[in-house]
Amino acid sequence: MTTTGYLRVEVLRTSRNRMFLLFSLTFPLILFFAVAGPNRHGSLAGVPFPLYYMTGMAAWGTMIAVVSGSARIAAERSAGWTRQLRVTPLPARTYFWAKVTCSYLMALASIAALFLAGISLGVRLPVSGWLTTAGLILVGLVPFAALSILLGHVLAVDSLGPAMGGITSLLALIGGVFGPIATGGIWLGVARVIPSYWLVQAGKTALGGHGWPAEAWLVIAAWTMALTGAAFRAYRRDTKRI
Repeated sequence: MTTTGYLRVEVLRTSRNRMFLLFSLTFPLILFFAVAGPNRHGSLAGVPFPLYYMTGMAAWGTMIAVVSGSARIAAERSAGWTRQLRVTPLPARTYFWAKVTCSYLMALASIAALFLAGISLGVRLPVSGWLTTAGLILVGLVPFAALSILLGHVLAVDSLGPAMGGITSLLALIGGVFGPIATGGIWLGVARVIPSYWLVQAGKTALGGHGWPAEAWLVIAAWTMALTGAAFRAYRRDTKRI
């Protein structure tokens, strides 16, 4: 199977998964309208509420879209699809590239849907603001793409759902998706070393006209390297048992 052919198969399989589309695209939209709609004329931290909440939901929706890829990996392992791929000349890097690409396509769809939802509630930004926000969110998702592959190769299908839901919910809460949980002290210090915090700040800092500080890039880079290494080790250990 060629790289292009395998990527096409992965994209088609992802787009046909209705439950995946429901939770990664529809649910964040429903929550956005349910919360931001009644507060469309309010503000939070000096920012119009729909704008503030849109960036939080974009971070959460894209995080779900990317991490949910672990469910497809676990299902493939259970069905024996991974075994079939291992007896083909398909390189491991193509396998990983296809998984990450599909996750990012879903993340882009989530960003587009939430940006359009924000516009419908009166959010207005210059083109540079939209592009900067989307770009930093996509960079902030890199460690979550590695986490998705790691979870898919270390957890079974029946345990992955609760684990994935718990992990993404906890990361969203610590990161401030639904509003900041700390403005100082030890809890803020803990939050600042978690990648979900900077994923949320990707929207907030860009909308405020400021880029990420060096701390953000270091945190994202460190988690990316650690989780990527763990994902590769889990993949090799898992495929050795095939």
